[in-house]
Amino acid sequence: MDFIVAIDGPAGAGKGTITKLVGQKLGLVNIDTGATFRCVALNMIQKHIELQEEEKIKEILDKIDIEMDSYGKVFLNGEEVTNRIRENDVNNFVSPVSVLPIIRNKLLQVQRKIAEGKNVIMEGRDIGTVVFPNADVKIYLDATPEERARRRMLQNEEKGIKASYEEILKGIQDRDKRDSTREIAPLKKAEDAIYIDSTNLSIEQVVEKIIEIIKNKKYVH
Repeated sequence: MDFIVAIDGPAGAGKGTITKLVGQKLGLVNIDTGATFRCVALNMIQKHIELQEEEKIKEILDKIDIEMDSYGKVFLNGEEVTNRIRENDVNNFVSPVSVLPIIRNKLLQVQRKIAEGKNVIMEGRDIGTVVFPNADVKIYLDATPEERARRRMLQNEEKGIKASYEEILKGIQDRDKRDSTREIAPLKKAEDAIYIDSTNLSIEQVVEKIIEIIKNKKYVH
């Protein structure tokens, strides 16, 4: 029987890192749904497609090929884009891209298909509310905007992506506002999700908290 762990939360809350580590420790398949939206956003940037050009968007969705390997690498139409989809132009474009119904509907099918027949851990903005409302475990992972900006800046430095703290903080605050107020699948905590504020917790502490929650739900590795 499938076992599904849904981890939602705002940009920069550490969902990707935490999900990967928990998945490795418990043998859960890690599916990064945010990366699927980022791939669409990047494809639109590459082809100079605007948000209102629905026919052109439909064309790329019909042809798009998104793959993820067990090492966390992301491939768009055969090209590795793991770091590229985290750069500022994609960061600034992915939120308005992700609210378009034509894109959400397509990627919802993709995400559910990836998870079929597997024990998975999946992170995003609406996993516990829309993608898998019947998930076995739902976590809402949060942190202050300032702490999330600090973490994102460190990640960018490691990847050689240049952006100031102020620029990153403003981007996160703008993203929070867009994600929480959008009409379609807004960022919100599922009623039955467990809230974790990671602002003053180490990565290891958050991982252990989530592993304990999952084991309490009778998941056996």
